[in-house]
Amino acid sequence: MLRGSYTAKMDEKGRLKIPADFKRHLEETYKSIDFYVTSLYGESVWIYPLKEWEEKEEKLNAAPSMEPAIRRFIDRVSYYGQMQQIDSQGRILIHSLLRSASELVGDVMVMGKTKFLEVWEADKFRKSRLEAEPYSDEDAKIVAKYGI
Repeated sequence: MLRGSYTAKMDEKGRLKIPADFKRHLEETYKSIDFYVTSLYGESVWIYPLKEWEEKEEKLNAAPSMEPAIRRFIDRVSYYGQMQQIDSQGRILIHSLLRSASELVGDVMVMGKTKFLEVWEADKFRKSRLEAEPYSDEDAKIVAKYGI
């Protein structure tokens, strides 16, 4: 399972060095260098092992294609998305459109989201998620409802 967060570097060519613990898990679990790199809003980058992304695509294919929410989701993950591979040094390219939208330069935060990685510019994450969306008592009740 992909969990926790690590600081990583984006190089001048737009390649992200996958943190060693995440890289090891990805290699052992998926035995593939193929990934789908995308985003929904452009503020962060999602790095999906291809197997996990294909499971999501199966569900999308089963949904009504004319459903506006499904169409909007597909529009966005296609607009920001590209197939990529991890190279022998553990780096993956974040293409320029997505890198620019998410403002990824230099040190970035790579977070495990159980089945995929999410990459943020660290200050942007802190401000737009941690500070702008504080964890509330109501959130705690909802989480407890699921036994967590």
